[in-house]
Amino acid sequence: MDLLALRLSNQRLVGKKFANPEDVVAYFGAVQSQDYAGAKWSVGLRLENAHDETIERALNEGKILRTHVLRPTWHFVSPEDIRGFLELTSPRIKRVTKYYANKLGLTEAVFKQTNNIITQALVEHTYLTRQEIKTILNREGIETDVQRLGHIVANAEIDCIITSGPRRGKELTYALLDKRVPQARTMTRDESLARLTEKYFTSHGPAQIKDFAWWSGLSVKEATNGVDMIRSKFESVKMGDKIYLFSPEQKYRQTDVADVFLLSVYDEYFISYADRSDLIDEKYKRKLPVGNALLTSLIIVDGKVAGTWKRSIDRKGIKVELSPFDKLSEQNAEAVQKVVKDYGRFFGLPVEISKQ
Repeated sequence: MDLLALRLSNQRLVGKKFANPEDVVAYFGAVQSQDYAGAKWSVGLRLENAHDETIERALNEGKILRTHVLRPTWHFVSPEDIRGFLELTSPRIKRVTKYYANKLGLTEAVFKQTNNIITQALVEHTYLTRQEIKTILNREGIETDVQRLGHIVANAEIDCIITSGPRRGKELTYALLDKRVPQARTMTRDESLARLTEKYFTSHGPAQIKDFAWWSGLSVKEATNGVDMIRSKFESVKMGDKIYLFSPEQKYRQTDVADVFLLSVYDEYFISYADRSDLIDEKYKRKLPVGNALLTSLIIVDGKVAGTWKRSIDRKGIKVELSPFDKLSEQNAEAVQKVVKDYGRFFGLPVEISKQ
């Protein structure tokens, strides 16, 4: 089994692309998105004729939502999945965050109060920015330093009170989940677990159970239960002491050129695995600015990390700084040049390579 080739295909970095951004998110189950611009590029890499404004429109229209659904951190998620997945993951998220919340004086009673305040404010105003929520909470006597506000807003998301609203200028807004996504039939916990598990191994396989547990934030026991529910739909293969699951339906499509990608920080191709040893050679790990590369944009060549890159964006354009681990072959250097041009085209801005 060519593990990396299958991952590239199942992750839709090669082969068939999607027509709509919401279809990308639905396929993956969730797409990590605390780096907002980077997450849109991640979605765009899986799209035909991708443009930033197309993905922005899907977010504004509520076809894609952004909330703290896994681990917990921000992810793009589909409206049809948001409630079921939050109800699945929220008990463990609350257990993980309870200690830190209590240190900040944020008890369940306080969260109940802040949820009520935020709900009432959004009933009146429909959409509110984070700063506007802060001002309203302050007016009601709730302290909101950076840490407390982050916990308060995330808790309202996890409790299915609020979700992302349309962008207002440069600012993101929040909306009531019930207004953004009218109530529909609620999935049972087992249905949600099976659905999330199937989406993960379809889009991220070949992967191990511990990879799914890491990505979802569920316990290994819960992740194993999820795999048991859907195991008949997947193939498994043992490589050394590791057992990988993957969908037999998606096959790698051989291309005439090298598969070269500029992945943004937190792209699903790298972030979604607990075991990343298949993705980077041991000799290159020391070259990463962060030991596990979780805060680093990556150059990928033929499925493996081949360097890092940075971008800066302003009204005049984009500057891309490339730092390959080794000198790129002529073919790969040309492929990188093309990807950089695609990056500029995606954002509708001129792009310049400042270093290679």
